[in-house]
Amino acid sequence: MTAEATMPAVGSATLQAVEDRVLWLATAMIDHANRVRPNSSGLKVGGHQASSASMVTIMTDLWFRHLRPEDRVSVKPHASPVLHAINHLIGELDASYLTTLRQLGGLQSYPSRAKDPDPVDYSTGSVGIGATAPIWGALSRRYVDGFRGTAGRGRQYSLVGDAELDEGAVWEAVLDQHVENLGEVVWIVDLNRQSLDRVVPRIATGKLNGMFAAAGWQVLTVKWGPLLEGLFARPGGAALRARLDDMSNAEYQRLLRRDVVGLREHLPAGDPGISALLAELADDQLTAAVRDLGGHSFEALDEAFAQIDDSRPTVIFAYTVKGYRLPTQGHPQNHSALLNGQQMVELAAALGTDLDDPWAPLEPHSPAADLCRLVGRRLRRDPVVPIEPPRVPMDFGRTPSGVATTQAALGRALLDLTREAPAAASRVVTVSPDVSSSTNLGGWVNKVGVWSTEGERTNWFADDAETILHWQEQAEGQHIELGIAEVNLVSLLGELGATWSRWGEPLFPIGVIYDPFVHRALEPWTYGVYAGGQSILVGTPSGVTLAPEGGAHQSITTPSVGLEQPGVLTYEPAFALDAEWTVLECLSRLGRPDGTAAYLRLSTRPVDQKLASVPTDPAARERRRRQVVAGAYPPRRTTAPRLTIAVMGALVTEALAAADRLTNEGIATDVVCVTSPDLLYRAVQGRHGRERASSWVLEQSFPADRATPMVTVLDGHPHTLAFLGTINHVPVTSLGVTQFGQSGTLEEVYRLHGIDTDSIVIAALDLIG
Repeated sequence: MTAEATMPAVGSATLQAVEDRVLWLATAMIDHANRVRPNSSGLKVGGHQASSASMVTIMTDLWFRHLRPEDRVSVKPHASPVLHAINHLIGELDASYLTTLRQLGGLQSYPSRAKDPDPVDYSTGSVGIGATAPIWGALSRRYVDGFRGTAGRGRQYSLVGDAELDEGAVWEAVLDQHVENLGEVVWIVDLNRQSLDRVVPRIATGKLNGMFAAAGWQVLTVKWGPLLEGLFARPGGAALRARLDDMSNAEYQRLLRRDVVGLREHLPAGDPGISALLAELADDQLTAAVRDLGGHSFEALDEAFAQIDDSRPTVIFAYTVKGYRLPTQGHPQNHSALLNGQQMVELAAALGTDLDDPWAPLEPHSPAADLCRLVGRRLRRDPVVPIEPPRVPMDFGRTPSGVATTQAALGRALLDLTREAPAAASRVVTVSPDVSSSTNLGGWVNKVGVWSTEGERTNWFADDAETILHWQEQAEGQHIELGIAEVNLVSLLGELGATWSRWGEPLFPIGVIYDPFVHRALEPWTYGVYAGGQSILVGTPSGVTLAPEGGAHQSITTPSVGLEQPGVLTYEPAFALDAEWTVLECLSRLGRPDGTAAYLRLSTRPVDQKLASVPTDPAARERRRRQVVAGAYPPRRTTAPRLTIAVMGALVTEALAAADRLTNEGIATDVVCVTSPDLLYRAVQGRHGRERASSWVLEQSFPADRATPMVTVLDGHPHTLAFLGTINHVPVTSLGVTQFGQSGTLEEVYRLHGIDTDSIVIAALDLIG
């Protein structure tokens, strides 16, 4: 069923009255924040009156004629005042908030699901990320609906600034193989042909059309309004159309700044037919005609909405004027320009409002007010009540033996979860950018299958005895395989991690990528976390431990990401059992109002599991588990220690060997295995009253009566653990990786970076003198 089929007819005069009020409120909110509200700092508050104005017609038409309660909309960042204005008019935002734009506790600078007081479907602000979010929202909604049948289906609109199409994230998303069948996805591009600094010289709309069409999208263009279309049908009209179509962006924008005399002189460009046509127009008609673009015409927009093909994604290029109906319209530097007091007075008069009473409601029982009430009732959604996530076990009771890696432990933990807690396992969905087999997810993929938007597909290698990874695509699969595009992966993770708050159905999403590419994915993943997405990002393999790969595939600063990233819990386990416990801990924190995202940094370094010295007594084992998930534990302690080695991750073998050698030399050495510098730093802050965090793990892992000089070491930048010396105010030497890597054997590379056993021993001897 199309959106139009559910909507009553709305008169154009009534809709125009609503549009006028939306434009006024959006402009006045920004004016109040900058010109009226006291500002002791003198810093510009900011806001985007021109960028908002170009979207007013589009958003008014969409909300008041086409939108349904099951639909979702991502609003371009700089149009947030338009969204708040509409929400106010339909009864979703109290008038008291209209004076709080960009104020602490008020309306955010850009739409925010987490912080704004009114309904916001998608957090935007990071250019390109908000535009693509409805794609991943559509996929997540389909996944949940196939899994539980509770999410339904509605259109997913993106209101996109034309400059956002410069972002690579846009095209990574458009080209993904999962997208071409998402008929619920509709993008409306605000084609105002201006960026922050200038009029864009060439927006190659034809090229953009071709790129979307080649990716399987329906492409619709809304270029001219009914006034111009009527002129095109008259004598001289074909020449006028050709003149406007061939005109550069800058020349057209300059037309918007010319007076009527200038328009009659410049627009014909020597064509007598155009001159004759323009001579038939009154001055106000000519001025209106030049601005008569499709993105400012309800009629033209309605025609485009009626043509949407729900079997494939659609992009609508809507031509607009930046700053439409404002004194700044078309000016090349109007991006952050603000109207002055006199201009606001004149705008108020033109729009039938009063600057002295800017938030006055629409006339009661007027057609516009009645329409707003009707739309508010129609679009109001029932509150989402998330169900409680299934219980996740904290320990499978198995103690790994032999040699194992933390990367392999992830795959093993997921398989164990299917046996020990099938309800929890059913909520797990893994995502990978074409690296499932190389990150030990093969067993999991074989067990749960690959999810497909098209249902079951034939596995042509099912009878091939030499094929170990069985790629069985089906509607019930729990693994989503994307192309090699980390931005897509973490964007999808963010939306899968938000299903608990969107549809009331919690998922446990886990994304696995090579750790060297975490930085590439970090910004969109951060934005997903900011927007309330709870997921686990696994970076593996990691560090210079990828010795033969050389500098191209070695991560150095990712441990700092976990330490410094808000809203994220981070772990880097050393042993397989540590990995299992931390994975289960992270899963238990997903899909709930007080939940959190997590980052796990794993390794392909084989480690002898006996070195973990896991207690056999059940109570002692549980104590060890609690220490592991709290951030640190002491696998080895000596009598009367003179030195402590704090180690994280893959270098535990070297740290323990160094401790043995130092102890044999008469320097009794304790070893503390750090699993989460993030949690330890929070504990330090909590000890000093700067954060609400318990510090018991510090007393158990770094007790004051065992305080000694300390060497810290990890396969990453040394500053990650450098703060540990502040726990007991002891001297510290921090070892780690500070240079790009080289290809070589593990021993050669560790020696090169000064993180091998010899380097730890030497650092310890230098430290204690």
